[in-house]
Amino acid sequence: MGASLSNLTEGANGAAIGPGLGDIPESCVACVFTYLTPPEICNLARLNRAFRGAASSDSVWEKKLPINYQDLLDLLPVDRYHNLRKKDIFALLSRPVPFDDGNKEVWLDRVTGRVCMAISAKGMSITGIEDRRYWTWVPTEESRFSVVAYLQQIWWFEVDGVVKFPFPADVYTLSFRLHLGKFAKRLGRRVSSFEHTHGWEIKPVRFEFSTSDGQQASIESCLDETEQDEASGNHKRGCWIEYMVGEFVVSHSEPATEVRFSMKQIDCTHSKGGLCVDSVYIIPSYLRERRKRGVLK
Repeated sequence: MGASLSNLTEGANGAAIGPGLGDIPESCVACVFTYLTPPEICNLARLNRAFRGAASSDSVWEKKLPINYQDLLDLLPVDRYHNLRKKDIFALLSRPVPFDDGNKEVWLDRVTGRVCMAISAKGMSITGIEDRRYWTWVPTEESRFSVVAYLQQIWWFEVDGVVKFPFPADVYTLSFRLHLGKFAKRLGRRVSSFEHTHGWEIKPVRFEFSTSDGQQASIESCLDETEQDEASGNHKRGCWIEYMVGEFVVSHSEPATEVRFSMKQIDCTHSKGGLCVDSVYIIPSYLRERRKRGVLK
């Protein structure tokens, strides 16, 4: 791209015929960069010295960071970010920043700089989790936290969690990531077992959340299908599904927003089992919609 753009300023013999990209003042390039995404800025930085200098400007990257990015940095040891330029701070925060003993993670989306969060099953309160007759912890590469909670069988199913965080102003979506059946790798292939999977088609699970400023949302959903498609089988089994509970709006990062969330099926007329609980995601709704359309990866 850089070569083709540079050729626009050269004649047939390679002689310069007018001002080129190298003649654009770095301050002008930096002004343009404030309207571009971080990946676009990094790509253009390879064009020439002025573009490279502008791509490292603190004034450019300050606008890509959330207004309260210091709150995210405060979760890290000071020596991890001391004296870093804003570009390097963005790169640092675009990787997962763990907190709450590593059971929660927050990070910046690499394209938009918006704040995302994930909460591990280990960061939630799960009824009966200490009893191996009901629950076990399963190591896996399919979770960002490397472990999921697997339910073998229980009558009273309840998972609760809470997080308090200074989310930047935005609209956020909260969802649960679940998997019907137990999965493993055999001979390099992923296989699922539904030996313990039962009871989820009888009554729906209730998902809900509430925020410290009074916002609430809830849905009910049967985790298993009562009718199977003869061709494809039960499409909810053997794959990860995100159950979107709803949206909440944050107007200011201070005071910090507290979010309480839960999923329950406490009808004790039947047992249920064969379910993996991975995590809860709190993601800006804008990113969720763009990913659904395949715009962001």
